[in-house]
Amino acid sequence: MRRDFDALRERRMRAVEMFEAGRRQVDVVVELEVSAQTASRWHKAWVEGGRDALASVGRAGRRPRLSDEHVREVEAALMKGPKVNGFPTDMWTLARVAEVIERVTGVRYSQTQTWTILRERMGWSRQRPARRAVERNDEAIAVWRKTEWPRIKKALGAEVRGSASKTRADSPCCPQ
Repeated sequence: MRRDFDALRERRMRAVEMFEAGRRQVDVVVELEVSAQTASRWHKAWVEGGRDALASVGRAGRRPRLSDEHVREVEAALMKGPKVNGFPTDMWTLARVAEVIERVTGVRYSQTQTWTILRERMGWSRQRPARRAVERNDEAIAVWRKTEWPRIKKALGAEVRGSASKTRADSPCCPQ
């Protein structure tokens, strides 16, 4: 769920108006339904910096540990492929990506955090390799389906069909 930053700003500006009108912090707590700690922090900022101090509080949440430059360096390393990065197979896993991030930037991330970086900061999506044998020959399979399968299917239909019912005496599943 994303925060509505405009609504949050409006609430802070309403608090500024209340402080300028001589209202107390407890009034801000009750009317704006914020914690006493928040009202105290807003009041302190207002006293020290006026209206401008509460106009923008900057970004929400913790600052990212990877700069945009680090993200570009990591992406460049990933684009070279897993084998170039020292892995035995040509497939990325979250553990491998996390290892590359740590090697390039010195910052260690969990697999969950690594996936967030790939998705949100690099715009990557999850890809799964098709589960097909290297030896697979699609052309030979198509020929087999057209020639052999109809012959096999016809031969199967030639025999007398029995009943699968366990209650019938002449059922092939229940010999007499």
